[in-house]
Amino acid sequence: MIHAVLSATLAVALSPALAQSPAVKVDDAWVRATVSQQRSTGAFMQMTAEKPLKIVAVSSPLTPMVEIHEMKMEDGVMKMRAVDVLPLPAGQLVELKPGGFHVMLMGLKAPVKVGETVPLTFTLEDAAGQRSKLEVQARGRAGLPRAMQ
Repeated sequence: MIHAVLSATLAVALSPALAQSPAVKVDDAWVRATVSQQRSTGAFMQMTAEKPLKIVAVSSPLTPMVEIHEMKMEDGVMKMRAVDVLPLPAGQLVELKPGGFHVMLMGLKAPVKVGETVPLTFTLEDAAGQRSKLEVQARGRAGLPRAMQ
């Protein structure tokens, strides 16, 4: 299985009301490369927020449909479902990984190739309901995610 491994570069675009908002650290971001007729794939990473936040939406110019999904065993069967909100507790590592929570890109306009950049925009919400954007501009390289090397 081919994987595109991405090192994340972050830029947080905040509204004036969130000028003091803490950053979200993103590590080991990668997306699974696709074959020519494949129209969906997953993106994976590790995220740590400085204060409690929630991911309430994700978007990408590569596809009209991006969702946070969770895979888990139910009655001995692995099931995948979309989740509306993914909490990012303060100071705690949240792993988006195969077989767990992940970003699902569906309806891809073109295949994702090893080495390509996959832009993702996360909409974050704090406890007061204030929203901010987290732009992840990830640059790919060939290989497996670090955890699999």
